Amino acid sequence: MSRGRRANCASAIEYLGMTTSGVAGTVVGLRTRPGANEQQAPLHQCLHRNRNQPRSHALLFTLHKVENKFGRDRANETRWGPRTLDLDLIAYDDVSIEKPELTLPHPRLFERAFVLVPLAEIVPDRVIAGHSVTAALARLSTEGILRLPGLG
Repeated sequence: MSRGRRANCASAIEYLGMTTSGVAGTVVGLRTRPGANEQQAPLHQCLHRNRNQPRSHALLFTLHKVENKFGRDRANETRWGPRTLDLDLIAYDDVSIEKPELTLPHPRLFERAFVLVPLAEIVPDRVIAGHSVTAALARLSTEGILRLPGLG
């Protein structure tokens, strides 16, 4: 499926809402610079908060299924390289998991302003693993992060 990155983001969130609970969540869209692979185009990031989701491992399975639907082939891609869609499970309530297939909260959550910016917008008082989202964001640069209209 060859589509624009922003269209993939919006469609994936819509599809995810239909496949998890049918209850729409909150969405914030951002345009950011690529991180580890500076050779790729700017990224479209979306944070989706769904209030009524399946269990963590079932949700991870669903995220991977949606990525596959949008053309992602995890087995044959370059780490941090271009991809059609990348859906990460960042946090799940106050669950802490360390397994090969899933680590919660996401191990690089507090290093990524592109995750913390929308998270602080949606739930500014949220504490994850003992860390305030807004306090963690205050320690990071938000340079190059732009809000995408029409996704939130």
